Amino acid sequence: MPIWFLIAVTAVYGLAMGSFLNVVIYRVPRGLSLVRPPSHCPACGIVIRWFDNVPLLAYLVLLGRCRHCRAAISPRYPLIEAATAALFVAVFLRFGGYADGAEGAWTNSVVLRTAVAVALVLLLVPLGVIDLEHHLLPDVLTLPGLILGLAGAAAGSLLFAADLSPLPSFADAVIGAALGGVVPYVVILLYRWLRGVEGMGLGDVKLLAMIGAFLGWKGMLLTLGLGSAAGAMVGIGLIAAKRGGRDTELPFGTFLCGATLVVLFWGEWIMRRLGWVPLQ
Repeated sequence: MPIWFLIAVTAVYGLAMGSFLNVVIYRVPRGLSLVRPPSHCPACGIVIRWFDNVPLLAYLVLLGRCRHCRAAISPRYPLIEAATAALFVAVFLRFGGYADGAEGAWTNSVVLRTAVAVALVLLLVPLGVIDLEHHLLPDVLTLPGLILGLAGAAAGSLLFAADLSPLPSFADAVIGAALGGVVPYVVILLYRWLRGVEGMGLGDVKLLAMIGAFLGWKGMLLTLGLGSAAGAMVGIGLIAAKRGGRDTELPFGTFLCGATLVVLFWGEWIMRRLGWVPLQ
């Protein structure tokens, strides 16, 4: 099949999954079921019909308003759908059968690494947005994600001898998960001892453990460094603009999720420049 067709199909799947992630982002922090009730307008409560629920297209057709009550629909919905579609295409091009010139080579190992990368994307998008909106990283996402990351690394180590980058070996995944939990927890204890307040929540600990399971200990440390740098820059920017202070609470999980995506796609290149992996 031509690559443009496969990219188009991948984007469509990404749009559909982005629509589902919007449900996750809205309902999980509110403790609501993902199944019932059906999708409905938050303003008037009317059930949204299928043709008004087509990802991205429905928002454009309805001009961002409910067909029934004309209440405004948050632009977050089409943005999440479009972002998820773009990430799906990026995963396909970076890790799929067309990566590294291996055109059409959809071996079992390639399928596995692509599936693991997709799973990580599907976790990072809702976690990042939920933390941005609610300062919350739900266990219902991070803990199953930790198991998925370890399972993917175990499958790669046990079933395939080929390079499964970005998948770490099972040993690296276990070390990454352990360090991802221990390092931020130590930071929490030290910050509490020094300043008498919490520096970050336990949700960040579980998120970093999940990231370590997916990316290994080097990927987790790189993610922590990039996320901390991004958070520091935003914090300094808020202080300079007089829109925050030293005690302003920032959604650190959101920065970590963004940094994880950077490491997922460009981590190997960054690590080579840092001398963390041998140059070839």
